[in-house]
Amino acid sequence: MSATTRARMSIVVAAIAGLLAFCWPLLLAPGAVVSAQLAPLVFAGVLVVVLAVVLAELSAAELDAKTLAMLGVLAAVGTILRPLGAGTAGFELVFFVIILAGRAYGAGFGFILGALTLFTSALITSGAGPWLPYQMLAAGFVGLFAGLLPRLRGAAEIALLAGYGMVSAFAYGWLMDFSFWPFALGDGTQLSFDPALGPWQNLQRFAWYNLATSMGWNVGRALTNAVLIAALGAPLLRLLRRTGRRAEVVQPAIAAPEAE
Repeated sequence: MSATTRARMSIVVAAIAGLLAFCWPLLLAPGAVVSAQLAPLVFAGVLVVVLAVVLAELSAAELDAKTLAMLGVLAAVGTILRPLGAGTAGFELVFFVIILAGRAYGAGFGFILGALTLFTSALITSGAGPWLPYQMLAAGFVGLFAGLLPRLRGAAEIALLAGYGMVSAFAYGWLMDFSFWPFALGDGTQLSFDPALGPWQNLQRFAWYNLATSMGWNVGRALTNAVLIAALGAPLLRLLRRTGRRAEVVQPAIAAPEAE
């Protein structure tokens, strides 16, 4: 089995593990595996192992020294940018870098960059905790799907990336909220998770909970992504494509012709 095939399989495994880790209250009966109190910690531990395997497989595929150097540079840039907007109504500068890099260098590179950036930035902001593996996986998939978007050129590509930046901002916020929502409010409120209800009823409760508590953050993150990509996306994509080759660990290269 080739390294590229193993890398693709590891991403599929990570997607399945992530779905279970984020959404297990909708998929498993309480107490079926572990107690509700221990479940987030258990799944966080599982995600650590999954992330380690995925990153190892992707790195072993076709990441040469030049691409690894670019990965280090972009992770450092994201690590510096993240604290600048942390805690300011969803104003987050790190995700547009992950999206543009995933588009320029490929889905596998985007996944590694997203996970690595959230990890290193958490270390310097004292943000490490049981939530960190969830953040790493969610950010990894933001970069991954940026590299899998349809092939477009010029202004159409920037518009696509700006739209994706908005959608991925909401998706990231929803996933992170759902990872702790079942344990955030306790029992007895109209916004609480109720294991006696079905998945659809609990999703409706979660929608109201997210609207009441986190919608402002999600909107702020989405607008930040869209504005930064619209303003800086074209020159940064040209710069990224000129300074390094794609890490072809998931799909063939998407090379954009350069207009001189």
